[in-house]
Amino acid sequence: MRSSSSILIKLLFIQCLIILCVSQDFDFYYFVQQWPGSYCDTKRSCCYPKTGKPAEDFSIHGLWPNYKDGSYPANCDRVNSFDESKVSDLTSRLQKEWPSLSCPSSDDLKFWEHEWLKHGTCSESLLDQHGYFQAALDLKRKSNLLQSLNNAGIKPVDGKFYSFERVKKAIKETIGYTPYIECNVDASRNHQLYQVYLCVNTSASKFIECPVLPRGARCGSEIQFPSFSSLTTTHQEL
Repeated sequence: MRSSSSILIKLLFIQCLIILCVSQDFDFYYFVQQWPGSYCDTKRSCCYPKTGKPAEDFSIHGLWPNYKDGSYPANCDRVNSFDESKVSDLTSRLQKEWPSLSCPSSDDLKFWEHEWLKHGTCSESLLDQHGYFQAALDLKRKSNLLQSLNNAGIKPVDGKFYSFERVKKAIKETIGYTPYIECNVDASRNHQLYQVYLCVNTSASKFIECPVLPRGARCGSEIQFPSFSSLTTTHQEL
């Protein structure tokens, strides 16, 4: 009996070591926010969450552990599934700051579950499930991208173009670090401000300079910042 117990304890210890090594093995995070006006202005369109159309603001896409060589860990612990009850006190903030715009319309849970399983589990020795989502919400508040751009006279207006360098400079002056900006292309082949990547240290507590740039679509010298408030409710149910 003692022998069986000893073997079980050793196996559990080894399993914990494996999880610990995997989940700590990364160099920094990409904290990614997306602009809903650009997300929806594509061929795939978008669907608003069941809670209704989100506010005209950047929303969280994810907090992604990454390596300095440009690769990243993923799906590090399939056993530690997403548990809604562990973030119940954050639900209202998550619905506002981390909504799903994919179709069909959802209650956002599948989006959060996907982000936790694919990315969050790879840093679970540093951030448990609640800590992971709390950290992302705190980083969004600290970055305050829309206010940074508005202060520089860069506002979401359909058909208006802004210098790409001006947009990047406005964010850097507020955050203190260089952002990576990803653009999409609309039906008229115009480049649009789509996603903003900011790099974060492994404790997800402060922004840093990016050790390596992401592989997202690059932008032209002039980009649009399309309005989201002007979109009609025809996007709500597809």
